[in-house]
Amino acid sequence: MTKVFFKSSDAKPWTAEELQRLQNIRDEDIDYSDIPPTDPKDWENAIRGKFYRPVKKSVSLRIDADVLNWFKLQGKGYQTRINQTLREAMLRQIAQKNGTPSSF
Repeated sequence: MTKVFFKSSDAKPWTAEELQRLQNIRDEDIDYSDIPPTDPKDWENAIRGKFYRPVKKSVSLRIDADVLNWFKLQGKGYQTRINQTLREAMLRQIAQKNGTPSSF
């Protein structure tokens, strides 16, 4: 087997004609023969969003001293924990507005 390495910067952009041809392919016309079948057991330990890395933005934020101290007392990574707490609150609120259970 030969390994081929390339950078995403080497890839040429799709042409409008190629994109249109892809959009016109019906699902039943796609050849999946080279993809091994999967079983539900294959997905039991899957983690949704494991490699998702949102863009970080540096901000100045005023936080109550006792709240900041509480996060810092938990050790290194307090800013990450603050962000995680805010993200969980955001997702919970979005789920409540959409009427769906939150999962994080």
